[in-house]
Amino acid sequence: MEPLRVGLVADPAYPTQVARRLDDLQPADREGGPAWDVELLSEPFTSASESPEDALDRLADLAGERRWEVVVGVTELPLRDDDGHYLLAEADRRRGVGVLSLPALGGVRPQARARTALLDLITDLTDPDPSAEARVPLPPRGGRARLLRGMVIANRPWRLVPGLSSALVAALTTGAIATINSTVWLLADSLHPWRLVVATVAAIALVVGWLIIDAHLWDRPEDDSREARERSRLYNTSTVLTLTAGAVVCYVVLYLVNLVWAFFVLDPAVMGGFLRISISHADFFLLAWFVASAATVGGALGSGLESEEAVRAAAYSKREELRRERLAERD
Repeated sequence: MEPLRVGLVADPAYPTQVARRLDDLQPADREGGPAWDVELLSEPFTSASESPEDALDRLADLAGERRWEVVVGVTELPLRDDDGHYLLAEADRRRGVGVLSLPALGGVRPQARARTALLDLITDLTDPDPSAEARVPLPPRGGRARLLRGMVIANRPWRLVPGLSSALVAALTTGAIATINSTVWLLADSLHPWRLVVATVAAIALVVGWLIIDAHLWDRPEDDSREARERSRLYNTSTVLTLTAGAVVCYVVLYLVNLVWAFFVLDPAVMGGFLRISISHADFFLLAWFVASAATVGGALGSGLESEEAVRAAAYSKREELRRERLAERD
């Protein structure tokens, strides 16, 4: 029996990385049908639309060009039907095409979940009883939160840490100097913990706002339609959450380094005698906390980005621009 020619088309970057680890896709019941001859193609098949019909049309064209019997697309874009419901997948059995939205998997164990979803989708497309489009919507309750979680994880916020290395170094330098400053000690000793919490939130918010403005990450609707506004809200929410996660990681790193530095260079008895207050090693934790907030604002905001590409990758709208440019070049 001749193997079934299956095309696996993945958007560039993250979807392609996921798809490359799925090169051994085969039907669960090999005795009941032909094996699958899977061919991977990294291709920006999505455009500036969340319509699954547009994606299916593009995939059908690729299937005709490459003589695939079945083709499935893997995208990091959220997919919506005409009623505004978000989808995990959609398939057109008549044409043998389907599309899977990776963020709709929720971001937890993406590789395993993507494998299971693709196996089910390809198996569904080989059903001998073709019918209308098969649609897998996300649950109405919690579906949008699941999608946002998947989008943030797909954005890989940890990549912001090397992208912000220049800002982090500037903040560390500022923090190292502030740690041995007597005025900083007096301020840290006088602040109530709730004020330190407010300072932390304000510092992280300033960094996130600065990154959005500096890298032009805020997405604006292309028109006044409800779909365009909802897409922009979704993209901007995922961008803010991604940048916040990355900024929190940098803040924690800054706090820990300042704490280690304080324990290494400071003597509580000496500082207490100089400032004429009682100081113990426990006060170093509050000092490092205050210094981390002050250094984040004073050092990070005054520094440039080392890798703007890593920051821009946190925005879905910017990656969508790249997809459209690549699609236009191909056409």
